[in-house]
Amino acid sequence: MAGDEVVSPARRPPFANREFGLRVASALVLGAVVLGTLLVGGWAFAGIWLIAGVVGAAEWLAMTRSEPLLPLLGLTGATLFGVLATALLGAPVWVPVLLLLAGSLGLFALGHGPGRRKPIWGLLGGAVVALVPTLLRIDPEIGIVGPAWMFAVVWSTDSVAYFTGRLIGGPKLMPRVSPKKTWSGALGGLAAGIVGGTVTVLIARSQGWDALPAVSLPLVAALSGLASILSQGGDLVESALKRRYGVKDSGRSIPGHGGVMDRLDGFFAVAGLAGLCLAALRLLNA
Repeated sequence: MAGDEVVSPARRPPFANREFGLRVASALVLGAVVLGTLLVGGWAFAGIWLIAGVVGAAEWLAMTRSEPLLPLLGLTGATLFGVLATALLGAPVWVPVLLLLAGSLGLFALGHGPGRRKPIWGLLGGAVVALVPTLLRIDPEIGIVGPAWMFAVVWSTDSVAYFTGRLIGGPKLMPRVSPKKTWSGALGGLAAGIVGGTVTVLIARSQGWDALPAVSLPLVAALSGLASILSQGGDLVESALKRRYGVKDSGRSIPGHGGVMDRLDGFFAVAGLAGLCLAALRLLNA
């Protein structure tokens, strides 16, 4: 009728959906498990990351349609277990390296077709995810602080980037790769990563947990910023890979997040940085 006002439907809050609820619930459960095993250390902590490495490698094999799937997955899992176990038991460094090389050669020999190298990337990625947190945790000069710093940077970056991007919006970061990511989210995540990593080290030092007092706080902040950028870069790389292989998620193992690769894409990149820092520290102390 003339004169009637058209009432537009109320705008739905940006986080009022079932997927967001699943995302939060999954994050809380996984965070509790990871932090609990971090405090316990040893095989409990190593086992969590071994599972993550194997599942992530399995998702990579499935996403890249590598064949024969089951033999490749079996060899990948056995290799990751051997590499992690020998490292955790204190074997000379050449032992896990040799196992990793043997596993890579075995995967290449098992693979079919022109993509025979693809399973090797899954093994190497799984090794980074499984090894680095464990090696940091058992290192007497780093201990619990190393993995805690990684978690603080990655989780702060991921969470704040998600909320900032949804609430503020604005220009897209890389629309062809990841249409939902914005510059506001990226900058918010970077700031949060710097604060999260630096505050974690400050708290550790106040409690006497940090065995690396020679590392200055400005350097800690700089490394936290670099790690935050790498974390977001890892997320973008995984988005590009999913587009390349025509999948929405790497898997369905984590409600609200997709697969392990979806959840640990940024963590993988930060683990690579932390692994390089650990190697440099050991070379300096050699």
